[in-house]
Amino acid sequence: MGVERYIVSEETREKIRTGRRVIAVGTTTVRALESAALGGFRPGWQETDLFITPGFEFRVISGLLTNFHLPKSSLLILVSAFGGRERVLEAYREAVKERYRFYSFGDAMLLFPAGVP
Repeated sequence: MGVERYIVSEETREKIRTGRRVIAVGTTTVRALESAALGGFRPGWQETDLFITPGFEFRVISGLLTNFHLPKSSLLILVSAFGGRERVLEAYREAVKERYRFYSFGDAMLLFPAGVP
């Protein structure tokens, strides 16, 4: 997993502090917001090399909108860490069956944390 640069605006930090549901659009957003939370939401540009794997404790994200990632990719591991391995595999089986498109210009899915119906 490479290093990514990000900035979290004061407006976004304030909205997160309200405790409302946060739906991340894309895995980069997940990494940025979770890294920001781990770093105390410092202002200005930051970098993250956060590698999210199963067992990671999500502090900010309550939903994730993302495309279907390629098999054996680090992004699929992140998605599985959030949505639960079995639930994500089930979604992928359905995507293959229905001929969804994968990767950057593919179909998308909305996930909620494992254990949330």
